[in-house]
Amino acid sequence: MPRADRSWRDRVGAYVALTKPRIIELLLWTTLPTMILAEDGWPSLWLVVATLVGGTLAASSANVFNCYLDRDIDEVMNRTKRRPLVTGEVTPRAALVFATVLGVASLLWFSIFVNVLSAWLAFAAILIYVVGYTMILKRRTPQNIVWGGIAGCIPVFIGWAAVNDSLSWASVALFGVIFFWTPPHYWPLSVKFKRDYANAGVPMLPVVASDRRVAVEMLVHTGAMIACSLALVPLAGMSWVYTVVATGLGAWFAWLVVAMLRRAQGKSQGKLGAMKVFHGSITYLTLLFVAVAVDVFLPF
Repeated sequence: MPRADRSWRDRVGAYVALTKPRIIELLLWTTLPTMILAEDGWPSLWLVVATLVGGTLAASSANVFNCYLDRDIDEVMNRTKRRPLVTGEVTPRAALVFATVLGVASLLWFSIFVNVLSAWLAFAAILIYVVGYTMILKRRTPQNIVWGGIAGCIPVFIGWAAVNDSLSWASVALFGVIFFWTPPHYWPLSVKFKRDYANAGVPMLPVVASDRRVAVEMLVHTGAMIACSLALVPLAGMSWVYTVVATGLGAWFAWLVVAMLRRAQGKSQGKLGAMKVFHGSITYLTLLFVAVAVDVFLPF
């Protein structure tokens, strides 16, 4: 392959890397089941595509702004020191322009092809993640991810609003699931990389608190998360199938967190590490939203 082709592909790949595709994938995974629940069936294919495209643009914009603002932190953290702004593959100015273009494009896209409410929600998500989390909370408080995580909850609002041009208590329950899920999802990752965060001067909870306190707070959030997942049953008229799945998944994830707590207290010699809880949280959210989507099509 000619060197010019490799260079072009590497450059595109660097810009894509700034958008953090894995995070976007998880955000979009919560959007589609929400749209199915809001429609009580399959929404139109065009509406689904338009909403997912708009969501991708908005999340990409927020993530690129985050990389731009956190490039000094990324440089001293082993986990992030190979990001394109640190290696010089993308200049700060180019990243800032890229993030702005993506953000404006997402708002215009939602306004034209979906509805104005979804555009405002996308704007709120970008603002909360970039200003609320990255600029204000991240470097100042151990509870940064709790409140900054609101941005990651808004895609369910966007999905609901895309279908109904309004919100409902069912969408609030789904919002609550993700809001309370975020700390037990992210703090285990912070436990693994807490030396990185300490070196960067970022006061993530695992940096400033004991493993026991981290696990206790994770357990509290997990209980609230399970409560929100079960609140969806009366609010959205979910069947016994969803109820059983949500209860089982919640119990399983709570067991993971309790095992992590017991290990932190020295009451267990098990090998359940923080990253198993991290990966378990992804499995939990994925399967729960699969259950949300499937439940709509059950004949009872």
